[in-house]
Amino acid sequence: MKDRAKRPSQADELFPKIRDCLDKGLYRQSKHAIERESEREIDLPDVLYVLKNGYHEKQKTSFDEAFQTWKYSVRGKTLDEIDIRIIIVFDDAGMMIITVMHVVKG
Repeated sequence: MKDRAKRPSQADELFPKIRDCLDKGLYRQSKHAIERESEREIDLPDVLYVLKNGYHEKQKTSFDEAFQTWKYSVRGKTLDEIDIRIIIVFDDAGMMIITVMHVVKG
């Protein structure tokens, strides 16, 4: 019987890690994120602003079994006061922005 791989720990210092990736230019957007930003009229400066100034939405953070990585949810308001959620992951190359969405109150 094969042992299941041990789940990696979540990042201890999420926002320092995000800021470090942003400051060093070690971030990229998935094709999916670029498409969603375009269709949802959210631009990259808004995404970067929320990544720097938002908060960790812990209840929306999850572990992706297929990729064996944590998907972190960061939520905040853009300069125009639009509430958005951003899903990111970290890998050896830095940080990847997976998707971006408006948060609908309901």
